[in-house]
Parts: sequence; structure tokens; C-alpha cells
Amino acid sequence: MSTGIEQTPADGETLTEDELEALIGDRAIARDDHMNAPGFVVNPDEVQSVLSDLKERAGYDHLSSVTAQEYEDRYESIYHLKKYADASDEVSVVVPTASDDPVSESAEPVFRTADWHEREAYDLVGIEYADHPDLRRILLPETWQGHPLSKGYDQEKPQVVTLSEHANPLESDHRESGGESDTMFLNIGPHHPATHGVLHVETVLDGETVVDVEPDIGYLHRCEEQMCQQGTYRHQIMPYPDRWDYVSSGLLNEWSYARAIEDLADIEVPEYAQVIRTMGAELCRIASHMLALGTFALDVYGEFTAIFQYTFRDREVVQDILEDLTGQRMMFNYFRVGGVAWDLPEPREEFFEKTRDFLDELPAKVAEYNDMVTSNEIFQTRCIDTGVLEPEVAKDYGCTGPVARGSGVDYDLRRDDPYGYYENLDWDVVTRDGCDNYARVLTRMEEVEESAKIIQQCLDLLEDWPEDDREVQANVPRTLKPDADAETYRAVEAAKGELGIYIRSDGTDKPGRFKIRSPCFSNLQALGEMAEGEYIPDLVASLGSLDIVLGEVDR
Repeated sequence: MSTGIEQTPADGETLTEDELEALIGDRAIARDDHMNAPGFVVNPDEVQSVLSDLKERAGYDHLSSVTAQEYEDRYESIYHLKKYADASDEVSVVVPTASDDPVSESAEPVFRTADWHEREAYDLVGIEYADHPDLRRILLPETWQGHPLSKGYDQEKPQVVTLSEHANPLESDHRESGGESDTMFLNIGPHHPATHGVLHVETVLDGETVVDVEPDIGYLHRCEEQMCQQGTYRHQIMPYPDRWDYVSSGLLNEWSYARAIEDLADIEVPEYAQVIRTMGAELCRIASHMLALGTFALDVYGEFTAIFQYTFRDREVVQDILEDLTGQRMMFNYFRVGGVAWDLPEPREEFFEKTRDFLDELPAKVAEYNDMVTSNEIFQTRCIDTGVLEPEVAKDYGCTGPVARGSGVDYDLRRDDPYGYYENLDWDVVTRDGCDNYARVLTRMEEVEESAKIIQQCLDLLEDWPEDDREVQANVPRTLKPDADAETYRAVEAAKGELGIYIRSDGTDKPGRFKIRSPCFSNLQALGEMAEGEYIPDLVASLGSLDIVLGEVDR
């Protein structure tokens, strides 16, 4: 088998399409280029070989997402690969399988993050991955009949629970067959405040030590992807992203969809609208990180009267500013395809003054948090050297956002794959080398200060912008119908990490396939690596440091 070039590229070096084609060699049976990346079609029994070469010899060490879909004549898995050293350097590996036998080789031995992604593909679409270590449903109950995103799925078919009457479905977890055991099975959640939503963490203890952790997700699954596939590009999809990470990141979520459809439909957003988008997104980032700090302090040392309420006090100021801008406090629905819904509120001077007042007060508030939280001896004892996530492990699980940057992984899409107005502004990407719960908290707090710098520069720009040139929306057709079979994957740097959208057009005004890449979904996979070998309180702290929102995990 020919695999062409033998040399390993230098860190960050970009291979040409010809060099990629030579590397894959005759394992590529066709080309299927996407708008964001070259695409190579490979046989289902050569997935590991191709992905391993792309990872080890071409530097594509970030499996960003896995998209599964069904056509009339085949199933298809798409592995969206990037580089942590250069997020704009992408390649897609497309794996078709027969309609009557949708079985493919698993990517899990090459990328640990493929574990959950492939389980989701099996659960919702029906593709099987032959050597997957734990191929079972992940979002739907094990008793579910059929695969909801497959073409033959009968939505009217009743779902029958097949458990035997009076049987205990967890009996095997409580007792080891054939003898006594020193381990104990412990349910954490799904109705527990420390799980940050409806999350069930199946935990096995040996004495007081955590020896196994299995997050059980799906309690908030609403099949958001299917709902988006039933909506029109122009107006009906945009309200849904607000409901993924529903607590603070609405505008960041909206931008993920906006970026994907604007790429697919070749829409250029006015510069003025990009500045407004950038400002609004960073306000949402501050609100999200404030909430993360408050809930984490509550998790770690039960501090409600001071820290939790202080963070909500400051978050409320941000929410007031966002309400002035968008008219809403949570479900903003402010972005539009091609721009934003409307200009800054009138009188503009009052909006600028209110926002600047918040920014002027922020440094003192951050210093206050450092005095009360990050320098607190109990907080440090609970967080330093607990929940350790080494950089290479974080990469293997596809971790992004503060979780990855807290482990020293210098990856931020605002800088590495520029969009909006970020590349024209002065700001820094925050990284920490601690790799523990403490480092992740510090990363978020420092990012608040960087977001404030970005917002300040946006305010200066908007304040001086010529009145005749304040264009908030591009001229977008009333009905959008991208070219049939056009495909793209685009992502933004949300508060939790890389939030990506894959869209395939079928030539109509609705997507043929709409796939959401949730940063919380990938980050949560790493919980076992962080918590095993530690104690239950450390597990709670590690989970809190991930800052997950189950609406985004489950979608």
C-alpha cells in the first residue's frame, strides 16, 4: 500500500492538498472537498490507518467532530480534523458504508474523543463501529427502538421498555458476581446541584477512592439537530442556538450558526455589524465566566452568601447591558444571517456610559474575587493538584476552551481561525500550565479581563463610527437555497470552547444535515481522566471546573 511522503511536518507546518493526497495514497478512493477543508473518501476498513497517519505524520492532532448521516444509497461518517497548532488547517475524512450493512472501523484507538462521538453516531443515525470499545446508546435510553436521524425511522412507533418486571437494572453494578467486593457503586445525580444540570455520574469507589467514573447523559436531549433540519436557514434556525448553552452564551451560540450559514451561502457581513457582534459575544463570555466562578465556589466550599451572590450581582449588570442591546435577558435571538437585528439602543450615549461604567468597575471586582476566592486557603487546598488533566490527554479527548487552555494548550479560535473583528483588536489568549482545577479557574478569571479589553476597543470604534456607514445587515435573499451538496464545518470560540456547526445543503431552504459540535460534550468525556484515583469531593470539584451546561451536552 502506498502512503507517499514519509517525513513528519514541523509543528504548525501546512501540507498542500497534493502532499495530503500523497500521504493517504491509494487508501483514498475519491475526493469529497468541503468548503472549509479538503476531503478524502476512504474505505471503512482503513479509518484507523488514515487517521493515524494524519495525526502522527501530518500533525492533525485535533478530532474536532464526527458527523454521521444517511443518504439514499449509503451511510456516511465524516471526521473533521484540525491542528491545535493551527486551527485554520483542516481536513475531512469521509467514510461511506453500505445502506444494508453500515459498519465502519472505529477511530477511538487513534483519538479517544471518538468514543462518545461514535456512540452518538450509532445512537442517532445507526452506523456501527466494529471495534469500538463500548458501542451503545449515549443520548437515548438503551431500550429505545430505532435511530431518530435515519431515513427509515418511524416517529409514530411506540417505545416499549423491555426491562423485566421488578428487576433491578443496576444489580450487576452493586455486586461482583461470584464473590464479595470491596468496591461500592454510587449514584451522583441526576438530581443533584453539584452536577450542574440533569447529569447522572455513575461512580465506583474503592474505600473512599474513585476508581471508575461514567457520565450518563441524555436527560435533556431534545434532538435539536433534527429541529434545525426542519427549519429554514433565513429565520427559523437562529432562535434555537440560544437554547443550547442557555445560561449565558446565547450570542456566542448564535454566532456559530451564523458563521456556518454565511460561509455556506457566501454572505459578507458588514464591518460595523461585526464590531457589534464581537462586543456582544464578549459580554456573554464575561457573564458565563461569572456564573462559572460562582457555581464553582458553591461546589467547592459551599460559599453562597458571598461569592455566589457577588458573581450574580456582577453578572446582572452584564445581563442588563445585553437586555438593552437585544431586548432579552437569555434567549436573545439578536444575530441575523448577514448581521444583527438592529443597531445599538438610543440614546447611544447612555448605552456607552452604562457599559463603560461596568468596565471601569470590573478590575476592582476581579481583585475582590482574587482576595476572596483564589487566595482562599480552603479553595486552594481543594483545587491545586486535583483534577489534573495533562496537555496531551486534553488534546486526545478533543478538549477546548478554558479546560484546554488551563492545561497549557494554546488554542483559541478567535485568534487561530479569525472571524468577526477579533484580528483587528489588541488582546491576548490566556493559558495556564497548572493543568488542575485551580488553573482552570484562574484561566476564566483572566479571560474576563481580556474580554473587557476587547469590549472597550469595540466601544471606542462604535462611538466614532460614521453615522452614514452604520450598516447592521447585509443584503440577504428572503429565501436562502445554498447549492446542493455544498458542505461546511465552521466553529467559534464560545465561553466553554469550540462550538462548531456542520451543514450540508440539499438545494432547498432547509439543511439536509445539521450537526452541532458541543464543547461541553467533548470536555465532559475527560472527567474520568481527571477524577479517577481521587476522592468524591475532588470529583465534584473536577466536574465543576469543566463548567458544563447539560442543554449543550445533550442538545
